[in-house]
Amino acid sequence: MAKPLRFRRSRESWNSGRVADRIHKPLDDNLGAAMTAPWFSPPDGYEARRFEVENGDTALFAWNGDGGWWLGNTETPEVLWRTNKQSFAEAPYDVSAWAQREFIAELHEDAPFLEPYPYLSWFFLPVFCSKDGRETTREFFAEHAGGFPDASSEAALDFYESFLQTGVFDDYRHVMAGKLGTSEFLDVARANGAMGEFNAAWLLREAGYDVTPEIEVSTGHSLDYRADRDGEHGVLVEVTRPVPTNDRAAHTPVAAVKDTAQTKTSGQLDRHGGGAVLFVDCSSFPDDEWHQIRGEKPEVHHRPAVVFRVRPDGSVEGYTKGSVPLDLPQL
Repeated sequence: MAKPLRFRRSRESWNSGRVADRIHKPLDDNLGAAMTAPWFSPPDGYEARRFEVENGDTALFAWNGDGGWWLGNTETPEVLWRTNKQSFAEAPYDVSAWAQREFIAELHEDAPFLEPYPYLSWFFLPVFCSKDGRETTREFFAEHAGGFPDASSEAALDFYESFLQTGVFDDYRHVMAGKLGTSEFLDVARANGAMGEFNAAWLLREAGYDVTPEIEVSTGHSLDYRADRDGEHGVLVEVTRPVPTNDRAAHTPVAAVKDTAQTKTSGQLDRHGGGAVLFVDCSSFPDDEWHQIRGEKPEVHHRPAVVFRVRPDGSVEGYTKGSVPLDLPQL
């Protein structure tokens, strides 16, 4: 499975002739590719070319006296194989901004339903334009409403656009966007699980907490978040998202919640040895199944725990188990 879109940084010397010979020619020979001027002017001091591959792939290459930067969702020419990779934040700002402008324009041309959502388009660009995942990640929002049952894609996109606009994950964009996946085959349950982490972060932010993702702990693995507020002692959070009963072997919604939570608690949280809050995101469940869960309030094999369901209009319901060291007035 290919990774999210990233730059390759070449420190060799480049000119237009060498770009044509060492980058365009191999692409054209192997896949069929046109080398053109970029859609937008490159940054001052740089030259750039755009490569449009017959299979729909795209690549960009910009260079100046310090070397070159390649960004593409196609095969990498051999001359760039041993180059270092850089995220959008690690590459020079002006090169990164130009390249992202190119890919966002192409994204909105290919998937116009995303054009009204510029922040979400920007945030998820590393997967929306990845080699293997560009079709499936777009499909997840267009046809599966970002994991919200009985909701329109527009409602889901409005919800995540508003949340991401807060800048909550700007500093962790590559890691968090990558959680959505870059597989050519859409695994809806996996994508839902990724968005469960965003839903938990939304719940925490609504309660006034700052969230820091991927917190390494002494057992050698990472928990999903640390939640901090007003100098209080940070609280570690791990998130899981059960699959509705129509998509799994569990016969009831309550059993689905228990089974999923037990898998999480008998693994990662047990190894951690306590001290973390388990967030169980039930946003995948339709109304009737959620009402059963809310009515029974089942145990989830771990305390403290927060079991919740959020809807794209910003409404949220849920319950807690044990002494949760977080102030969550929404529940």
